[in-house]
Amino acid sequence: MLPRLLTDTLLRLARSFPIVAITGPRQSGKTTLARTVFADKPYVSLENPAELSFAQEDPRGFLARFPDGAIFDEAQRWPALFSWLQGLVDEDRRAGRFILTGSQQFGLQAGISQSLAGRVGMTQLLPLSLGEWPESAMPDLDGVLLTGGYPPLVAQGVPAQDWFPSYVATYVERDVRQVMKVQDLSTFQRFFRLCAARTGQLLNLAALAGETGISEGSARAWLSVLESSYLVFRLPPYHRNFGKRLVKTPKLYFLDVGLACWLMGIHTRETLALHPQRGALFETWVVGEFVKHRFNDGRAADLYFWRDSNGLESDLLFESGGRVQPVEIKSGQTITADYIKAGQKAGRIAGEEALTPWLIHGGSDAYERSGVRAIPWRELGRMAGGMP
Repeated sequence: MLPRLLTDTLLRLARSFPIVAITGPRQSGKTTLARTVFADKPYVSLENPAELSFAQEDPRGFLARFPDGAIFDEAQRWPALFSWLQGLVDEDRRAGRFILTGSQQFGLQAGISQSLAGRVGMTQLLPLSLGEWPESAMPDLDGVLLTGGYPPLVAQGVPAQDWFPSYVATYVERDVRQVMKVQDLSTFQRFFRLCAARTGQLLNLAALAGETGISEGSARAWLSVLESSYLVFRLPPYHRNFGKRLVKTPKLYFLDVGLACWLMGIHTRETLALHPQRGALFETWVVGEFVKHRFNDGRAADLYFWRDSNGLESDLLFESGGRVQPVEIKSGQTITADYIKAGQKAGRIAGEEALTPWLIHGGSDAYERSGVRAIPWRELGRMAGGMP
């Protein structure tokens, strides 16, 4: 198994909570991680029909097999589990007793909120961050963008063009059909691809619905499913008003840039190099790296962007030590004067409250110039343990 940065957070939570839950998109490595970190616990997949039938017909007998706890994979498949676990952990509060995994946040989270509030340490495992890639498999930037971070593509070298079609058909469409009862999958597929084409852009639900040919309400519901399945992420505008008129619409990002590329029909380096969305895809990857690092630390994302009516903007913004860290993202390999000016403009957003602006770029240069810190893309991997 590839070392995962969430491991330390899981061990920490297992020392404090009787139940630890790992959620995230399908095929992100949840089961492998749970079975590796908690190798001493029995493993039960609730997608196994025999196990699920036993649990539903005789819950007491099913759970009696695990007096010292177990790993329950795809726990949302048996909703009654959460109520049964409540009684068990209230009687015996031993820390780290049960481990739950689930791909659908809307199923797992609902059960935990209703029955297990205060008893569960929640974690979220996304596809591999750059710091989790094996050094021997590390490609160049275009390779990272085309591949994304799902473990089968990185660890096993499965070609993206073989893996993503199966992934979307087997997991995404099945989950959507189960949860939303979507009958016309071709319309949903069009919606999914149109979302990918808008990664890194302000979210316009009305335009997205109109182009798909569905109601705005349906677009909102379908987007919510994609978000709850950890496939897309809405980056909100910064909540503090520095005396400016702000854009209040969130931006839409895919959490795996390789999936976004595949949905957009970008299959080769040549196509990616000339594609007008290459900059948006690089920005998508950078934002995803920040989200992954925070989730791996057991924190909420707490990431924002800034754009006001005066033309000041910052691609990414977060608070650090009571101050504001602006981040400008540029995909080019050469740091131009325009890149530095963009970083300087981002730094003027919060005035004295702003830290030295970061310029994350697609090249290899690392230095500070004219009040802007230039950070090459590869450094995001080395910053894995220390990114604010």
